[in-house]
Amino acid sequence: RAEKTEVLSEDLLQVEKRLELVKQVSHSTHKKLTACLQGQQGLDADKRSKKLPLTTLAQCLMEGSAVLGDDSLLGKMLRLCGEAEDKLAQELIHFELQVERDVIEPLFVLAEVEIPNIQKQRKHLAKLVLDMDSSRTRWQQAVKSSGLAGNLQPSGAKADALREEMEEAANRVEICRDQLSADMYNFVAKEVDYANYFQTLIEVQAEYHRKSLALLQNFLPQIKAQQEAWVEKPSFGKPLEEHLAVSGREIAFPVEACVTMLLECGMQEEGLFRVAPSASKLKKLKAALDCCVVDVQEYSADPHAIAGALKSYLRELPEPLMTFELYEEWIQASNIPEQEKRLQALWNACEKLPKANYNNIRYVIKFLAKLTEYQEMNKMTPSNVAIVLGPNLLWPQAEGNMTEMMTTLSLQIVGIIEPLIQHADWFFPGDIEFNVTGNYGSPLHVNHNANYSSMPSPDMEHGERRQHEQARRPLSVATDNMMLEFYKKDGLRKIQSMGVRVMDTSWVARRGTSAGRKATSAPPAAQPPAPPAELPPTPPSPLPEQSPEISATPSPP
Repeated sequence: RAEKTEVLSEDLLQVEKRLELVKQVSHSTHKKLTACLQGQQGLDADKRSKKLPLTTLAQCLMEGSAVLGDDSLLGKMLRLCGEAEDKLAQELIHFELQVERDVIEPLFVLAEVEIPNIQKQRKHLAKLVLDMDSSRTRWQQAVKSSGLAGNLQPSGAKADALREEMEEAANRVEICRDQLSADMYNFVAKEVDYANYFQTLIEVQAEYHRKSLALLQNFLPQIKAQQEAWVEKPSFGKPLEEHLAVSGREIAFPVEACVTMLLECGMQEEGLFRVAPSASKLKKLKAALDCCVVDVQEYSADPHAIAGALKSYLRELPEPLMTFELYEEWIQASNIPEQEKRLQALWNACEKLPKANYNNIRYVIKFLAKLTEYQEMNKMTPSNVAIVLGPNLLWPQAEGNMTEMMTTLSLQIVGIIEPLIQHADWFFPGDIEFNVTGNYGSPLHVNHNANYSSMPSPDMEHGERRQHEQARRPLSVATDNMMLEFYKKDGLRKIQSMGVRVMDTSWVARRGTSAGRKATSAPPAAQPPAPPAELPPTPPSPLPEQSPEISATPSPP
């Protein structure tokens, strides 16, 4: 058997090995890239679009929008998102067509056409070399059998034919080898072009994502604008300023709704704000208030549920109505022993409240003052109201445990809220229209001071209720009775033993007439002037005479 003659150089033999590796990598990459395509390969843009998952999603969203209508927030969101998904689908189709044209198809040609052609030519060369070696072997045997010396050529027709066959085979090998060598060298030279396929892939992907991002960024402001313009947003657990800004109101909707309903049906209800409502009724009313939909007739028979909803709203505010920033100032004001200075300090703190907080605390305190006018029937004196509602109007930012809240802090907070209620028309002069929006038939609270009129708010529409988190605040309605008992028994003695100066709370054990209690909380004849900005504190203003029920220092136990 003739030995095979190697006709390729060492460099070309290395290229031959590399050919097979490149073929394997190109074939695998082509297969994986094809699997990444969401559209069917080989179809035009329109046909690919119909079978694209993003297109199906966009159609589903648009159909949902048509069902819900543009008069609902969900309908508007579905329409905008459907349009965005449809445009994303078009960008994806363009991206896939470009990847298919510039990357997938060239890789296919490389792995399935160009390299196989070179390998086929290499096999053909091997066959030619084998033929050449065979013809050379036959010629060598003819020379050996002729018995001629090694330097002599055999003669005759047969010998001539064998020599011509050998020379022709060698010629064919040389031609094929040259062609194969040229193809192999071209392959090596074109490696830069092959590598460019993958650079093109990344560049096309980058362009696709840039366009997709720009498209989404164009839609996001429209989507956010629809969200922000939608007034029916949850109010429980949301910042006061956010709710007022969205609804265009001055008074929070839950506050106005609950107050106006209570003015109609709850002012004479015994234990209002103290008696716990039905949990199911309270949950239902809070959900209705979050949707700005309240059936006044339904809840008119259950004022405790209305009062509970108002307390819940105040308690679930992220920041108390009287603010964290002024918490220390309120507490310090309550610790001033002299009544005149104490009331002046409380008034100064009121004036520092942000406008939104001031308007709403004014509204609430005015209502509570009106509620105490019916204390003969509802048993809710200013002190009792301060006990059950005070911790819902002011609490520290770092909340303590329940025991602490029921002693030091709560007692001081009650000492802040009670005088605000007793002298509501002095702290907040002017008449107030409780039914700000005109949606309820509530009465007008009038006093002898200057008139006051609130800015009207727009009417509210029915909207979708969104889920929201509700952070519970200290002292729920379930503890109100316990709070009252605590104050009646030894709350004052405990707080005095801790060295804390507080207002006299002898009202807890007091058994006076309602007329005497009303006389005690009569408003002063004048109010202090507004303190000038960036100037020394305002001088003391005329204040009510010292009440026999409020002393500078607590009485000994």
